[in-house]
Amino acid sequence: MNLAELQTPALVVDAERLEANLLAMSTALPGARLRPHVKAHKCTALARRQAEKGHRSFTCATVREMVGLAEAGLGEDLLLANEVVDPARLRALAELDARVTVAVDSEETIVAAARAGLREVLVDVNVGLPRCGCMPDDAPRLADRARKEGLEVRGVMGYEGHVVGNPDRAAREKGCEESMTKLLEAHAGVGGDVISAGGTGTYDCNRWATEIQAGSYALMDTAYDKLELPLQQALSLWCTVISVAEKFTVADGGLKSLGMDHGDPTLPGARVWFCSDEHVTFAPEEPLRVGDHVRLIPAHVDPTVAYHEKLHLVSGERVVDVWDVDLRGW
Repeated sequence: MNLAELQTPALVVDAERLEANLLAMSTALPGARLRPHVKAHKCTALARRQAEKGHRSFTCATVREMVGLAEAGLGEDLLLANEVVDPARLRALAELDARVTVAVDSEETIVAAARAGLREVLVDVNVGLPRCGCMPDDAPRLADRARKEGLEVRGVMGYEGHVVGNPDRAAREKGCEESMTKLLEAHAGVGGDVISAGGTGTYDCNRWATEIQAGSYALMDTAYDKLELPLQQALSLWCTVISVAEKFTVADGGLKSLGMDHGDPTLPGARVWFCSDEHVTFAPEEPLRVGDHVRLIPAHVDPTVAYHEKLHLVSGERVVDVWDVDLRGW
């Protein structure tokens, strides 16, 4: 199939750029130094490519991602980096033919994991991002409680998500160090072999974690592109021009096909005005005609991928493979 034959809007992945990103990360963080986060791409085919590069352990955000990876034979070491208290979902994890570790940050999540039959946990520590995670000084107490419940505490995790997107390199590094200082203090009282942290924005400056949970690096987006990392923009939304006016042009990609929490998409050779439900309105530098195609570069890869059922792998103008986004949902 040629690229022009795709029904739009469609997510396309530049095969050469994807391979370059996978190679760059496997060189920087070989083997177990990287625990790829599949929430970014939600695709077992891409996860298998990451495993082929030596990354056999994975980070997940949802139970669906955990189950899907295990069913695909990629369950060597799976981490659910999220708190879950739903008994049915926790039991489903305990029944997987996989090594499963879950994040806990309270007595309630510890008890829920133990009662479900899970065996291994990481204590989730708040290192500055106001999201999940216990206070660093409470981590040792929670680790002791987990052990009393019969759980093995593998170590700690903490996500410096409030600094990973800072375009100021020096400030990003400083913020990362401050966050990891808190995590190391917690780890000293918790014990275990694992210090899990990081993301695409700090993969090359986080020197304290034993494993980095980068995920967006494989496909990239414009938010991370601002950091000038040695990674290439591989993902785009292939759209069709559906209307042309004197001062603006409209294509068929909008709010229902793009993650917009990091801002508007980028369109090379044009200025994007705004996105509505099924439309993107933009001013092109050169005139376009109805039926022409354009590539929108998303600002945030994770929610963008979640809107779609397929990733179309392309080389030049040729669609060389189609991958299911089979880890969508909860």
